[in-house]
Amino acid sequence: MEDIINGRCGWCGTDELYVKYHDEEWGKLVTDDKILFEFLILEGAQAGLNWITVLRKRKGYHKAFYNFDVEKVAQMTDADVERMLKFDGIIKNRLKIKSAIHNAKLFIAIQKEFDSFYNYTLSFFPDRHPIINYFKSLSEIPASSPESEAMSKNMKKRGFKFFGPTICYAFLQSTGFINDHLVDCSCRK
Repeated sequence: MEDIINGRCGWCGTDELYVKYHDEEWGKLVTDDKILFEFLILEGAQAGLNWITVLRKRKGYHKAFYNFDVEKVAQMTDADVERMLKFDGIIKNRLKIKSAIHNAKLFIAIQKEFDSFYNYTLSFFPDRHPIINYFKSLSEIPASSPESEAMSKNMKKRGFKFFGPTICYAFLQSTGFINDHLVDCSCRK
C-alpha cells in the first residue's frame, strides 16, 4: 500500500466512499456525543472486518439504531435484536448487535458521570487535548496507544464489549482525538 495516493493517506485508496470519509471525517475532532455514540457502535461492528465494510452499511446502521439516539438504543429488546438479524443493512452478528444495546446503557451512565462522553474521552489525554502525530509513512501508525489502552481498560472495567485497545485507537482516530493524517496528506491542514 502506498503511503500517499492523490495527496491523501494511502489507506483510503481511490474508493469514493473511503476518500469522502478520509477527507471529511477521519481525524477531525468530534465533540458531539451523538456522533461519538455512532462511532462507538460502528467501530464495534467493524471488529474483525475492514472499515469499508462498515462504511458501506452506515446508512443501514442509522436506520436500525434509530439514527444513533442512545436513549432509544438503550431500550431495545431481544425482539429488536431478532429483527435486526434479518436486516441486510447491517452486519448480522448477534453478539455485536447485543453489545451495541448493552454499550448504549453504559454510554448513558458515562454521560451522567462526566457530563458528556466527550469529557470522558478527553480525560485519557495529557492536558485534556487531542494528539496530533507527525507520521511520514503508514507503517509508523500504531495499532494502539497509551491513551487507547487506558480508555479501553477503563471501558472494559465498566462492562463495555467489543472495545479493545485496537478498536479504541480506531475510534480515537476516526473522531479526531488522535490525528494520524500523514505529514504529506492534503487533509492534515
